[in-house]
Amino acid sequence: MKFMVIGADGQLGTDLLKVIPMEEVLPLTAADLDITDRNKVFELVYKHKPEMIVNTAGYSRVDEAESDAEGAFAVNVEGARNLAQAAREIGAGLVHISTDYVFSGKKNSPYQESDRPEPLSVYARSKLAGEEAVAGTLNRSFIIRTSGLFGVAGCLGKGGGNFIDSVIAKGKMGRPFSVVDDQFFSPTYTMDLARKISQLSRTEKFGLFHVVNHGACSWYELAVKTFELIGLTINFSPSRFAELNAATAAKRPSYSVLDNAHLRAVGLDDMRPWPEALSAYLLEKGVAAQ
Repeated sequence: MKFMVIGADGQLGTDLLKVIPMEEVLPLTAADLDITDRNKVFELVYKHKPEMIVNTAGYSRVDEAESDAEGAFAVNVEGARNLAQAAREIGAGLVHISTDYVFSGKKNSPYQESDRPEPLSVYARSKLAGEEAVAGTLNRSFIIRTSGLFGVAGCLGKGGGNFIDSVIAKGKMGRPFSVVDDQFFSPTYTMDLARKISQLSRTEKFGLFHVVNHGACSWYELAVKTFELIGLTINFSPSRFAELNAATAAKRPSYSVLDNAHLRAVGLDDMRPWPEALSAYLLEKGVAAQ
């Protein structure tokens, strides 16, 4: 199967290149392809004729999107639509990555694919509109919502790091810091997500999927587990989500835990619990306690 991976140098794209055989994949970075350039999208898709396009590109600067709605919608909606239209023209499939932020957080149990989205921010609205653009254009699509990604490459759209890297760095500096303890989500290792994308995209089970590591935690609990696994005793304090949410431009859900209901229904939900995934990530990074 021939894959075209968009955003191949990003956090998820890097791991996709590790799990998809080299001879099956054409990696494209942002320098290779701006997905908002419709003509370029069609040119490359027609030239290479992939069987499956995996779109990991996206505008992910949540707070900046509040003052740059045009930029967020250009990438997250029009870019996604361009890829879906090009895929439709050659009979290819498309994997499109979305987010837990499409939900409001008003629910107190894990969100399933059947739950109604209620985005709180420009970023979240753009991601939901991107889902709708893909689903409305291409039947052969996998729309994958995920959450709290961490991977070795780090997120290019957020400066090349992730929360875990950041909290380890803060801990080693020895200065006081705090982490939110009442915002809950589903931490997800990009290597596990990449493996599931590779597996799912080789099926005909198209549709909307939640794909996260099992379980839920707060950012504070994730930090505590991280320090436990790397063998550091760090003193840091919990902070309140309401204080953080009041101080940022974009509003975020206080609860965005996802349930892999559709994966489970098709017999493909073998995602491991997030603490196991975190341990594997830290081992891959070379920072886990021996």
